[in-house]
Amino acid sequence: QVQLVESGGGLVQAGGSLRLSCATSGHTFSHYAMGWFRQAPGKEREFVVAISWSGENTYYADSVKGRFTISRDRAKNTVYLQLNNLKPEDTAVYYCAAGSRPFGLMPRGTGEIGFWGEGTQVTVSS
Repeated sequence: QVQLVESGGGLVQAGGSLRLSCATSGHTFSHYAMGWFRQAPGKEREFVVAISWSGENTYYADSVKGRFTISRDRAKNTVYLQLNNLKPEDTAVYYCAAGSRPFGLMPRGTGEIGFWGEGTQVTVSS
């Protein structure tokens, strides 16, 4: 059974930090580029960050550049997202996502995703 399970979300004050984790199983996700997307109430799901299958390359949305950091532990089949200096506008459900094929390019849009997690809520209070 293919699974992407996010954890680490919660409520934090503006300026605070959180670390999200995405544990994968049921598939060889170590060969997939991975990413994080988010969806705020009433808005479309948007790209946040992606990491290549090797972990050597990353790509960030301008809105989070310098504040968020993606990483992966291929041996543990886990992807992480460190969120620093959080702002109220970062409030959203954060989704872990895998690309559509092994050794593919980093996904940057929802149409490039092959697998989704269920999401974890991040709420930033002002």
